[in-house]
Amino acid sequence: MGLLRPDFLLFICLFLLFVGVIAFNRITQTYKVYLAFHFLMMLWPLGQFAVSITGYPEYQSLFIRLSFVAVGLIGPGWLFFVLFLTQRSSWLKPKRVAAILAPSLVSVVCVIWNPNHLFLKPYDGQYATRDYGPLFWLLTFIQLGYLFVTLINMFHGLRNDSSVNRRKQLATTLIGMFVLTGFAVLDLLVNVLLRGSLPVIPGLMSLGILLSDCCFILAIYRYGMFDILSMAQQNMIEHMSMGIVVIDEDGKVLEANRAAASFVQVGKGDSFEMEKFLAQLPGHEEVSEFLYRYRHYPQERMQTEITLQDSRHVSIQISPVLDDTKSVLGRIITFHDVSELRKLVDEMNRKNEALHERNLELIAIQEELYRVNQKLEQMAITDGLTGCYNRRFLMQQLEHEVLLNLRYRIPFSIFLFDIDFFKQINDQYGHLIGDEVLRQTVDTVKANLRRTDILARYGGEEFTVYLPHTTQEQAELLADRIMRSVADNRVETGRDKIGITISMGIVTEVDFEQQVEDVKEYLRGLFSRVDSALYRAKHEGRNRVVIASANGAH
Repeated sequence: MGLLRPDFLLFICLFLLFVGVIAFNRITQTYKVYLAFHFLMMLWPLGQFAVSITGYPEYQSLFIRLSFVAVGLIGPGWLFFVLFLTQRSSWLKPKRVAAILAPSLVSVVCVIWNPNHLFLKPYDGQYATRDYGPLFWLLTFIQLGYLFVTLINMFHGLRNDSSVNRRKQLATTLIGMFVLTGFAVLDLLVNVLLRGSLPVIPGLMSLGILLSDCCFILAIYRYGMFDILSMAQQNMIEHMSMGIVVIDEDGKVLEANRAAASFVQVGKGDSFEMEKFLAQLPGHEEVSEFLYRYRHYPQERMQTEITLQDSRHVSIQISPVLDDTKSVLGRIITFHDVSELRKLVDEMNRKNEALHERNLELIAIQEELYRVNQKLEQMAITDGLTGCYNRRFLMQQLEHEVLLNLRYRIPFSIFLFDIDFFKQINDQYGHLIGDEVLRQTVDTVKANLRRTDILARYGGEEFTVYLPHTTQEQAELLADRIMRSVADNRVETGRDKIGITISMGIVTEVDFEQQVEDVKEYLRGLFSRVDSALYRAKHEGRNRVVIASANGAH
């Protein structure tokens, strides 16, 4: 008749549910947490049944302690399960997990040690009937504490989650928690506190565990749609041609799709070091700047293009993963093969050079071809944040344009400007507002430029403009118009509007007698002059224009 005891029958039911979840569901992270929780709950009826079928006190003591160890771990199991259901598992850092488990582990130690029978002692030498001591009540109050914290998280999730499906899921889980708590309290009253006045009713706690477990299974099976969406997203990422690697804040790889293997050899659990990955490539200034920002600005989006040892051109983009407090949880690194695009760009550049050398009458056609070429290479030659050209593209263009201007005595000018007090804007309003300031300032400057002018991001908040066929007087008029337009612009921050000003240096080249042997060295000197002019503008109070002369700025 021992096999018909309620605790044993309820254990069989829990075991069948355990097997059913494994057999009929794809095991996701949520199911893994649930199965661990389910296993703990199965230990209570198993231990109670085992106590009832053996007459040896030492075995009874072992089984009864096993039951209460499971009870001691149910509290944190509740909390972990609810955190996964409310999609807050990222909150579970090692130190927090240790803090959550500490009270439970204390109660478990008390159960196993049972010093001087302060947790429980046998009645007439048998543990089938037993008396409970103060450590038993300590375990009870600790579990009530876990219940209280878990309920706070549940109600927080119900209040803040806009998904009707997930709210139903949380509500069903909440019902299961109340059912288990209710039966546990009833078992405590009938079989512990009022044991002398009322007959013992076996299986109350086990029945509560079974009923609550049915609610938990319903919650993750019927309403657990976010697991399905997670699987769908994972399948989509896995079949993308773009390489994707997800790392945590310490550089540990959390996920890598199949396409990533053609760019970098990493797997889950490996450490991805960007410095080591780029160390095998020829060093240049842009890679150094990219690595610097990668190390010191993990919260920013960034992008660069590299050439691998097999001659493939690869665009690398990095996006941060932020929590509600804007803290960096990890990064998503994408690798995109742009070799075909670069071949088109290089081919078009070669054709443009040939046309420039053969016939000056084709300059207008070359400019049109350049505009077509500009569209083709937009991803490779523009700044991702502001949409204007990047520094590398500008320098490539100037190497060709300056030689032509000097050869045929065509005047040209260069602006170099930066946004005044930009760091203060970032510090006061945040990087999102800082990005908006950059975009709106670029849009304002673009609106005042001619179609043939080239605006490029020189670095950080510094921008440069190349103006072909432009004398110093024309450059000053255009600079004055740009300064006024930027000053008239206002950027919305959500709380108020902020005004933006810029400081600008100008250099105009009208000396066509000099011989240029090295165009790159000539451009370095030209930018050194205009940079000095910009420095003078900032030093003299900002929001002004300074003209560079052959010997400096004035």
